[in-house]
Amino acid sequence: MRVGLTGGVASGKSTVSAILAELGAVVIDADQLAREVVAAGTSGLAEVVAAFGDDVLTAEGELDRPAMGAIVFADPEKRRVLESVIHPRVRARAAEMEAAAPAGAVVVHDIPLLAETGQADGFDAVVVVDVPAEVQAERMTVLRGMTPEEARARIGAQASREQRRAIATYVIENTGSLADLRTEVERVYDELAARG
Repeated sequence: MRVGLTGGVASGKSTVSAILAELGAVVIDADQLAREVVAAGTSGLAEVVAAFGDDVLTAEGELDRPAMGAIVFADPEKRRVLESVIHPRVRARAAEMEAAAPAGAVVVHDIPLLAETGQADGFDAVVVVDVPAEVQAERMTVLRGMTPEEARARIGAQASREQRRAIATYVIENTGSLADLRTEVERVYDELAARG
């Protein structure tokens, strides 16, 4: 059972991903892979530096993620350039990890930009973690220290709620308590496991 998991920034997708892993799913985290493919010394980082210059590096020679984020979330064309470096490498690594999963496993691909990258049709099911935009913005300003403008720019750079919900097999609303969320994730996982 191949499952795509997505949700807007600050939707609680990472919490859902962690619960799914606790329940026994094999979770392949695209964000983690995206960090790995541009780690110091990789061809991915060399290609990013070639495209954006040394200003996107820290003093230690690693990708300066906040600096890179400020550039690409303000300019859709530059975001596409970065994605053209990262996405093919992430997909290749995810395919390797999936091939190594045990037979019969629920394999969850945690992909923040699933709707944006048009990958939904490649999965047996798509789980969307959903919250209203005002909840996303509040979480980003309170929990992540962003300004309201930065929060709006990040939200605006992603697919809309409607676009994500349109690709969903399951929608998990994350506006209640953690216990409520866990109950909903367990229900969805049980259905996925039964379908597998």
